[in-house]
Amino acid sequence: MVAQESEPNIRVVVDMVQLNVAVTDNKGNYITGLRPSDFAIVEDNIPQKLATFGEGNEPAYRVADTASPDGRTSAQAAGQQHPADQKLGDDPPQTLGSMVSGANVFLLFDTSNYMYRGFVFAQDAIADFVRSLESADKVAFYSYSRDLSRSATLTPDRAQVLRGVRATVAGDDAALYNCLLLTIKDAAHFTGRKVVVVFSNGPDNSSMVPPEDVAELAQSTGTAIYMISTQLAKLEPVSTAVFERMTAATGGKAYFAKNWRDEQRAFASIRDDLAHLYSLSYYPQANPNRGWRGITVKLVGEHLKKYHIRTRNGYRPQPNRFSVGSATASASGTVPEQP
Repeated sequence: MVAQESEPNIRVVVDMVQLNVAVTDNKGNYITGLRPSDFAIVEDNIPQKLATFGEGNEPAYRVADTASPDGRTSAQAAGQQHPADQKLGDDPPQTLGSMVSGANVFLLFDTSNYMYRGFVFAQDAIADFVRSLESADKVAFYSYSRDLSRSATLTPDRAQVLRGVRATVAGDDAALYNCLLLTIKDAAHFTGRKVVVVFSNGPDNSSMVPPEDVAELAQSTGTAIYMISTQLAKLEPVSTAVFERMTAATGGKAYFAKNWRDEQRAFASIRDDLAHLYSLSYYPQANPNRGWRGITVKLVGEHLKKYHIRTRNGYRPQPNRFSVGSATASASGTVPEQP
């Protein structure tokens, strides 16, 4: 008899959708101290069960997966952490525990010929922002003109990032959307909260990639885009509208700075935002739609309906990937489920 070949170790990647959610009042003040039971998530009109929950830069924790009749988990219904839950930060590396503790922040700096004026002031504002980030955050620093320069890859080492900032020089035409797309692809390799902060001094004049494709990839990988631009961008209404639409669709913000003080205030606002975001995640319920899926996050309870929510509005799921020996993450703002 011929010995039967052993079957390869094939594991299926299960998508976990991660959301960064800002909750504010009418004056823009952050609402803190909310619980899992205060949030309801719907994808394509299908209620979802919350899998993990966290606030700010604290590690997230698992939410119990037993559902109540109204579709909420038992921890949601009780408004508290289930006794069996644990802090994700206590898990072994490469499990769900590595997902949410701080943020992976990718800085993308415009070094095109639009940036000749105020170049040093922009460097100073970026350097101050890097120094001010929470210790849990990791930072990468990229710059762009016609091409992308990865000056400092993602690292907790602030000195390495600052050296990259100071080494930049102003140069060629601006291919913002090309380089932003490459930055988002880099960010997609990492689990957890992913943020791209763009400092741009003007419109894009040499990209081949349309901004709509960039925005969709950011939404599908769970990457929030924040854009700080100078008043020069306001001279081209199309660029202004694109910046505002792109950031809003991904759960980020757009800022238009009149001077270097406004630039510093914009960076401070982004730092504040990162420190107050809620981190929610869920495994999507059965859904035959392989195209664009809309996401709606709402607050539960009459006393919370007066507040405003900002997060990404959907994603396009990537085909599940199979691997021999190990699982790899798909590119829809997800992490693989461990066997």
